[in-house]
Amino acid sequence: MATKVNLVVDQGTTFVSQITFNDEGGNTINFSTYTGAAQLRKHFSSSNSTSFSVTLAANGVITLQLTANQTGNLVAGRYVYDLEVTDSSNLISRLIEGIVTVTPNVTR
Repeated sequence: MATKVNLVVDQGTTFVSQITFNDEGGNTINFSTYTGAAQLRKHFSSSNSTSFSVTLAANGVITLQLTANQTGNLVAGRYVYDLEVTDSSNLISRLIEGIVTVTPNVTR
């Protein structure tokens, strides 16, 4: 079951969020052999999406990032997103999901 994490993205700025994952024993999860993919969409059935850059680290830290150009192209409002990781045996797991709120920028 995915962890619910809601994000706020400021339109027109670089977005970076880091999340640390631990196993049931409190030990960090080594993601060095995993790959990750994350997208946001206006709603679940939308055919248009924006992909996050995903970095997975051996210390359990997952970094999600959007460029200022990507966030500048998003219409302010509410979106949905999730992050899936694939291990070396091609087992896919959804780790996080939630709502992304894109706040409008004034400075252009």
